[in-house]
Amino acid sequence: MEGRAENPLLLKSVNHISLVCRSVEKSLDFYQNVLGFFSIRRPGSFDFEGAWLYNYGMGIHLLQSEDPDNMPKISLQINPKDNHISFQCESMATVEKKLKEMKIEYAQSRVEEGGICVDQLFFHDPDGSMIEICNCDNLPVIPLGGGGGDTTLCSRINCNVQQQQQLQQAAGQIKQQQVTCLPSIPINEEYLPCA
Repeated sequence: MEGRAENPLLLKSVNHISLVCRSVEKSLDFYQNVLGFFSIRRPGSFDFEGAWLYNYGMGIHLLQSEDPDNMPKISLQINPKDNHISFQCESMATVEKKLKEMKIEYAQSRVEEGGICVDQLFFHDPDGSMIEICNCDNLPVIPLGGGGGDTTLCSRINCNVQQQQQLQQAAGQIKQQQVTCLPSIPINEEYLPCA
């Protein structure tokens, strides 16, 4: 396969992730009171226990395990290379303070690239699923390969990626991707610049 397909499945966004839980109640408490999700209505036709939550433009569907005792053991080690879901935050210092107040164990990491720093905090949910909180919007999104056209680099949070389809002519022109920067959002300077 050469190059990349523009959007073969016509996807729009991430809708939700599903997580199997030992206890829906404990997970519900965690995702609401630690990560700020709120409960939303779940179809009543489901014949299994669960809960739906929503915030930050995405959903989390909690599913009660049919056999909680046989779920994989929860690792006490926090490994940033494990599968995880990542959330961007407004202030890393505030997140760290809140995690300490809630007595949630976490691991810190810092990525430095070209003078840009990204700070990360990793911790587990009640079932051992890894959560990352970061200021990843500091790092520009840079498409790989030569896509042609005028591409302006900007941070994830400041970018509005719009795909425009040109009229297909007899020569069969390909779709082009246009990246447009939105007005800047102030960044908390506590963790910048790298030292």
